[in-house]
Amino acid sequence: MEQRHPIPPFTRATALQKVQAAEDAWNSRDPLKIAQAYSKNSQWRNRDCFITGRDEIVKFLSHKWHNELDYKLKKELWCFDETHIAVRFKYEWHNSLGQWFRSYGNELWQFDENGLMERREASINDLAIDEADRTL
Repeated sequence: MEQRHPIPPFTRATALQKVQAAEDAWNSRDPLKIAQAYSKNSQWRNRDCFITGRDEIVKFLSHKWHNELDYKLKKELWCFDETHIAVRFKYEWHNSLGQWFRSYGNELWQFDENGLMERREASINDLAIDEADRTL
């Protein structure tokens, strides 16, 4: 049986651990590693994309980091309950033309009893920035 600690029910301390683990994993930009934190049939909404399962997660993230270069992310715990965590985040990246962006958003996470994320809802907005205005 696959488990990803910490597992529900979450406390403030374990919710913070889950958020930090997600931030660290996403900053690795390793789609295979990241996909292991999600249930085999995990469902995502990321902007206007609907994704189901680890294989689609890997494809989505591989494409993402092909286009979003030098990606760096910071996540913050917003709130939580026994099986859900909400985060706000920002990340910075540039495209192949050298234009930098800061992306802001919120994510809603739902976990199964083994600590795998079974649902992820992400709303994200992008802001073009000058390289000198980077903060991450």
